[in-house]
Amino acid sequence: MNRYYIPADQWEDSQSTDEAPTSLTLSGDEAKHCSRVMRAREGDEIEIFDGEGRSVIAQISSVSRELVTCSVLKLNDSHQPSYLNYPITLCQAIPKGGNMELIVQKAVELGTSAIQPLITAHTIARPEALAKKQAKWQRIALEACKQCGQNYLPRILPALDFKEWVSKPHHYDTALVAALDERAVHLNTLFTNEPPTGSIALLVGPEGDLSTEEYQAAYQVGFSPITFGDIIMRVETATLYGLSVLQHELSKPSQ
Repeated sequence: MNRYYIPADQWEDSQSTDEAPTSLTLSGDEAKHCSRVMRAREGDEIEIFDGEGRSVIAQISSVSRELVTCSVLKLNDSHQPSYLNYPITLCQAIPKGGNMELIVQKAVELGTSAIQPLITAHTIARPEALAKKQAKWQRIALEACKQCGQNYLPRILPALDFKEWVSKPHHYDTALVAALDERAVHLNTLFTNEPPTGSIALLVGPEGDLSTEEYQAAYQVGFSPITFGDIIMRVETATLYGLSVLQHELSKPSQ
């Protein structure tokens, strides 16, 4: 069943996750995609989600190029996925080329709650282009939600310079940085000694790694160094490996 997105503040009749509105209307890009690309017709059934955990099955009652009006048939079960007990913020140094797009897409599929892009000493990025890139990354996150059945839309935060970011107050219950550091420990060892509670941040550096000064700054605000093993991975590989291992550890029955 094709899935479409309407932000929670645009849902008619109800803002409660326990109730369903009687009707919903797709507009903008969502309406164009539904009517022009998917060639939806009156009577077709689709799924609509709000990015905050709620989704419904709806039947299309009218179609135009700019608006698709739907009658809501039922509210889907809205149980909170277990991974949201430990919401993960990916603090990602922006890699070269289009690798950030891949990271955003796969991070959504791996249950990340938010992504904080970072400009580090070894980051190659044009600051003037980052606002446009942020909008593109948010669209990629939305498309990933549609594809994988994810009803919680992760936030792609504005890119920050590392020094500015690290100087801000951080409220993560568990803060981790992937580090080529002899003090770094494996996640399973770390979580055995200190089981996670609440929110988690995972910091991953760029090609060329974080600088010594950046590592020290991260340690000073509470980030613990973790290792992904002896093999030196590409940035995108390290990020997706780290998120996968995190979710594996967090999903254990003992957690």
